[in-house]
Amino acid sequence: MKKFKALKIIGIILAALVLFFVIINVIPPKKNVESNPFVVGEGELPMIAAHRGGGKNNPENTMLAFREAVKTIGVDIIESDLYLTKDGYLVYNHDGYIDETCNINGDISLEEVEALCEDESNRHYIKDMTLAELQKYNFGYYFEDKNGERIYKDATDLEGMGLQIATVEQLFEEFYEDYPNLLFIVEIKDAGDRGYKACEILYNTLEQYPKYLGNIVVGTFNDEIEVELREKYPSLMRGAPTGSAASFIITQYLGVNIFDRGDFACLQIPMSYDVGIELGLVNRGLVKRAHRRNIAVQYWTINDADEMRTLIELGCDCIMTDDPILLKSVLEEYE
Repeated sequence: MKKFKALKIIGIILAALVLFFVIINVIPPKKNVESNPFVVGEGELPMIAAHRGGGKNNPENTMLAFREAVKTIGVDIIESDLYLTKDGYLVYNHDGYIDETCNINGDISLEEVEALCEDESNRHYIKDMTLAELQKYNFGYYFEDKNGERIYKDATDLEGMGLQIATVEQLFEEFYEDYPNLLFIVEIKDAGDRGYKACEILYNTLEQYPKYLGNIVVGTFNDEIEVELREKYPSLMRGAPTGSAASFIITQYLGVNIFDRGDFACLQIPMSYDVGIELGLVNRGLVKRAHRRNIAVQYWTINDADEMRTLIELGCDCIMTDDPILLKSVLEEYE
């Protein structure tokens, strides 16, 4: 008799747990954002995000790369990192120093530059230079075409060819009239007071290009800048910081996403995380749960055609790539 009662109690508990999980997965969750241009419609193909403007196709983070990505290749999104110059301009560059993308060290090989920069005191940091100083250098200097030729090494008309470092304002001005629906993914890399200033300058610049205010998602790895964006610039969409992304992913795998309190617009993730073991993130359930909350799922940085096909078939919203020409050709297979 006691055994029967114990089994009955266990059965009731299990039934209650099942009911609980059914309910929390049926109740429509609150949307993180009401309108999210980074989410594709049902059955639509993922957007193309040109990582650094498409660094495999053109010199990364230059106006040449951005123009080719948008006007020739036809990407949907420009993605890159932002740094603040000494005199208060926001410029695009992957690292906080410029040695590996331009000829500031003279006519030496990229391998020599990389060896030189192992000593951080040899690096030329954006924060220590004015925009005018930065614009003296050829940011296509080390770019190699598909034949391994450094085709911009001897360029002289840097401004005309679009081989100078690019600013946020230049980029917005370039595309604003003809490409009002162009989207942007940016990451503010500076921390502390410089990061706060970067947020202010970005927002003030966007106010001059109001159509782009709703076309940009801003991310950061710095907690204090994340707080600044959330509290001072709530109208800007934000990418998931590391902690929020991890929380969303974990609660998704446990089936309790209703308890996740993240308020980001875009989940930007690789195909897997290495946490001692490889945790795969190519998961249809992950995308489905994100879409229930109007969150865009964006995968980085994908330069392999088979991986692109996997993500296309998954139904993600965006694929970030250094090779938008390749991604466009893969997407055409599905059209």
